[in-house]
Amino acid sequence: MSVSSPLTSDQSRNSTGTRNGHLPDEIAQDLSAKIASGVLSVGDRLPSERDLCTQYAVSRAVVREALSQLKSDGLVAARAGSGVYVTQRDSTNAFRFQNFSVSDLERLEEAMELLVSIEVAATRIAAKRRTPEDLKKIKRALIGMEYAIASDRLGDEEDYQFHQAIVEATHNQHFISLCQHLEASARNIIRQARSNTKTNHVDLLDAVQNEHKAIYEALKNGDEKAAAEAAARHLQNAAERIRIYLA
Repeated sequence: MSVSSPLTSDQSRNSTGTRNGHLPDEIAQDLSAKIASGVLSVGDRLPSERDLCTQYAVSRAVVREALSQLKSDGLVAARAGSGVYVTQRDSTNAFRFQNFSVSDLERLEEAMELLVSIEVAATRIAAKRRTPEDLKKIKRALIGMEYAIASDRLGDEEDYQFHQAIVEATHNQHFISLCQHLEASARNIIRQARSNTKTNHVDLLDAVQNEHKAIYEALKNGDEKAAAEAAARHLQNAAERIRIYLA
């Protein structure tokens, strides 16, 4: 089914012709409206990521974040090797953080309390259950972040894939499902944190990468305690770095 881009409308552009707001939010809201109005019906397959990129004139990362919001809200579901389909909305699957700026310290603190708890527990379990293939995926994301830093790119997608690969290494479907619901918020925090680091404290990029390496080494060694401690240290440091920027 064809989905026309809403980002050329007067509501989505200001007087200079530039886009307003957060692009993934705009796309998610537009697709949600189409689902609510019946333009996209239950069982319909959404256009491919490539087609959505073309229709909305945005990058694949933006489209993926928008789709993750729809998945979190229970509006769509991915079918392996087939695509993303509109599903019945299930209020029990609609939990997710609303996107917020990291400058909102109160909401950041609340978000980090939950994310740290989940990430630390997942990393501890992953250290015990990770397979050689899991380690390859985690290492691949780690190397991807190194290339991103060397290429003066943000590396937020690689950062997210690193943490997602750890969650998948738990081989616990409850952890995996919960983190899928939190995907949009996790991406938002990672993107803003890395953007702040790159813009304001480029000297800390190596420290951030070393924290990721410490997590990987603990996972590789199967050291549950060290893995959990490294994950907690990394996320707590990430929150502290944000506070430094705001100060």
